[in-house]
Amino acid sequence: MLASKTRWNVQQVNDEQVQMIAKALHIAPPVASLLVSRGYHTVEAARSFFERKQSFHSPFLLNDMEKAVERIEKAITNGEHILVFGDYDADGVSSTVVMVSALRQKGANVSFYIPNRFSEGYGPNEQAFRLAKERSVSLIITVDTGISALHEANVAKELGIDLIITDHHEPGPVLPEAYATIHPKISPNYPFKHLAGVGVAFKLAHALIGRVPYEWLDIVAIGTIADLVPLQDENHLLARLGIEQFRQTNRLGLQALCKQCGVSHTAVTEDTIAFMIGPRINAAGRLDCADPAVQLLLTTDEHEAHMLAEQIDAMNRERQQLVNDITEEAIQLVEQHYADDRVLVVANEGWNVGVIGIVASRLVERFYRPTIVLSVDREKGIAKGSARSIEGFDLFANLSECRDILLHFGGHPMAAGMTLSLHDVDELRHRLNEAAKQQLTDEHFIPVTHVDLCCSISDVSLELIEQMNRLAPFGMGNPKPRVLLENVQLDTLRKIGTDQNHLKLLLAENGKTLEAIGFGFGQVGDEIAPNVRLSIVGELAINEWNNFRKPQLMIQDVAVNEWQLFDMRHIRQPNKLIASLPKEKRLLIAFHRDTVDALQLSPYADEIVHVQNENEAAIHVGGKYVILLDLPPSQQIVKVLLSCSLPERIYALFYQRESHFFSVLPTREHFKWLYSFLHKRSPFDMRRYAEELARSRGWTKETMLFMVQVFVELGFVTVENGIVSLVRHVQKRDLTESPSYRLKQAQAELEHMFLYSSYSQLKRWFDSLYEEENVNGFKTIRHDCS
Repeated sequence: MLASKTRWNVQQVNDEQVQMIAKALHIAPPVASLLVSRGYHTVEAARSFFERKQSFHSPFLLNDMEKAVERIEKAITNGEHILVFGDYDADGVSSTVVMVSALRQKGANVSFYIPNRFSEGYGPNEQAFRLAKERSVSLIITVDTGISALHEANVAKELGIDLIITDHHEPGPVLPEAYATIHPKISPNYPFKHLAGVGVAFKLAHALIGRVPYEWLDIVAIGTIADLVPLQDENHLLARLGIEQFRQTNRLGLQALCKQCGVSHTAVTEDTIAFMIGPRINAAGRLDCADPAVQLLLTTDEHEAHMLAEQIDAMNRERQQLVNDITEEAIQLVEQHYADDRVLVVANEGWNVGVIGIVASRLVERFYRPTIVLSVDREKGIAKGSARSIEGFDLFANLSECRDILLHFGGHPMAAGMTLSLHDVDELRHRLNEAAKQQLTDEHFIPVTHVDLCCSISDVSLELIEQMNRLAPFGMGNPKPRVLLENVQLDTLRKIGTDQNHLKLLLAENGKTLEAIGFGFGQVGDEIAPNVRLSIVGELAINEWNNFRKPQLMIQDVAVNEWQLFDMRHIRQPNKLIASLPKEKRLLIAFHRDTVDALQLSPYADEIVHVQNENEAAIHVGGKYVILLDLPPSQQIVKVLLSCSLPERIYALFYQRESHFFSVLPTREHFKWLYSFLHKRSPFDMRRYAEELARSRGWTKETMLFMVQVFVELGFVTVENGIVSLVRHVQKRDLTESPSYRLKQAQAELEHMFLYSSYSQLKRWFDSLYEEENVNGFKTIRHDCS
């Protein structure tokens, strides 16, 4: 058995809807199932999405849109100074670029301002607004921020500055008193609530320009994908068209940044944006000021574009190192002080507030618990933090219950940021852990893998994968389809890669095969026995090589739901094997006392269970990894050992100091010839002539002496001082009546089964102990163990 690393949550869908959509759209049922599971329950909705016939919603369905456009147009007409106030992440940078571009196209007098994460913190602030007033700003438009700026809205009103807020973050119970607030979640008539900040800015740009500004969709795609909003409905359309626009962009900054990433902008995908472009745009604001990122996306100067791209790429490398260093420190803090906490709240002085959100994500990956990472400023007596959550624990809701000790906070159910007094850190930790005790069960702390559909190998084809890819771009809310192949036969397994840390499998089912690749799964290969049946969760892809295309499964998790036999008979020093198995699972069994010394197992002497007879074999082995260290005295003792319960795994070493199998077990013809010889030559001096006689027959001397011992036990001969004499006129007796013959025969059979059999033969022998009925994934034997 091999347990999966995560809980597999297989999506259940309405089969009637699946069949109806599959038939109407002429697509494979698994693809129709994906459409249904992602909310496209009717033929019309599924066709619109699958055939890419979606259109943008009217921006004027958003609250205050007309009011905002009128005010901006008035400001442009009057030559007022307009300030775009953005945020320092990729969404905020993208939003700023879109808004500035729209205003410039309309001929506005516009500048932008992004606060410094370190000196100003998140969101609008009073000092920045007062500075704007000094610079004659009369209209501020926030992008990707502002919905929590209650105080700052009042400051703007006091200063005589009109404030237009565009945001997408969770609105609080009280909204800022702004001139206009454009936010999908407070717009009951707007059909889609989950736009990114750049999506909201794009809607304002659309309304202001009077058409869909497709030329800015390359920028919209960056913020939408990087901010991890659900790629559904309008977000999916923005991302898809944005990627298409990116591939043909004339924007010098994006071309230069792609060059730094080592990719062509013409081949960009959602993964390129999520893992290469987005992190670099983010890096500027994480380490210093985000202004260079905005300039990079706005510049029309090729030299400046390359200079800024190099600068941002260098900052990203520095960011990566910072993340690694802080993550290591945070892990040590958790392991030393908070290992039993249900919500991790770790704080330290000097941690860079620009990267602690990434560190929080790393800690969630490591410990799978809601996590808050705080950077302490002792001079100011405050802690600034970022939080990431797990399924089942709504960060925004739970932090809302702690408003009284949070100087500032905002975010989503799965991610948030906050500022609080240093003295309240322990109180926040206590409150959140108490909440988690009420809201989270032990099962919540096992990571979840959401599986879209179950399929068989015969379902998998190039056409199926190509149809699935029509659902791209993939991301939050529209993840790459995960499929489950249940109980498929393992044909071959091998480790690949320089360090043998990857896995390549060939899976078989009903005569069809499928190749599967598991990057980073090399160690898992040691836990998969030959020819088992596997259940695998992964993503289907097309492997293209040398103009040949074939389906391939990219492994994400593996399970074996049957007991496994591992053939370790070639190992003579098993310490490394034993050390690799979890102590709570392993059960070491020795049938002979001298095995511990012979195999140098003194470090594990206290763990070894000695079983020397059938009475001692009646022990519970269920759920264990049983290591059979040496050869048992009989097959029956193994049958008794396994009769009451079934281990998850058996590791068969079967160490044997001396082998009896290859010392010849004489046949009846051998015995017949020796008896005939003694009949003619008795008495015979065995001491003097045994070796010469054995050599003449091609036997060993030991074989000869064994045959004589059998004759003695049967009463056929007597031996005195090495002289063998035939007993005349004895009754015929079978060789099996000799205890020595029976022992030799039994030992040879034992060795044949346990030492010299093939893996398949040995597996069949163990399987023969168990009935074919499968209960809870285990084969069981009916045996009275009372």
